[in-house]
Amino acid sequence: HEIVYKLLKLVLVLPVATASVERIFSAMNYVKNKLRNRMGDQYLNDCLVTFIEREMFLKVKECDIINRFQAMKERRIKATLPSHEGTEIEN
Repeated sequence: HEIVYKLLKLVLVLPVATASVERIFSAMNYVKNKLRNRMGDQYLNDCLVTFIEREMFLKVKECDIINRFQAMKERRIKATLPSHEGTEIEN
């Protein structure tokens, strides 16, 4: 009876796992098309995460991204948003 119990547990979990894998492959086909077929694994992974979690990424302000990027390394030129040309990015 122990094997039957394990098989039942597996059958109940399988459809959920299959659906999420299908969603990821669908997203991968959208992100990695013929024009972008040579991207590396890490870049592909980053693109897939941003595509799949796009609702979360839409909540992030552009100025926060630019400020964090600028803080990572000293740049020759300060980044600006197109609507704020000539001004430094403020929160």
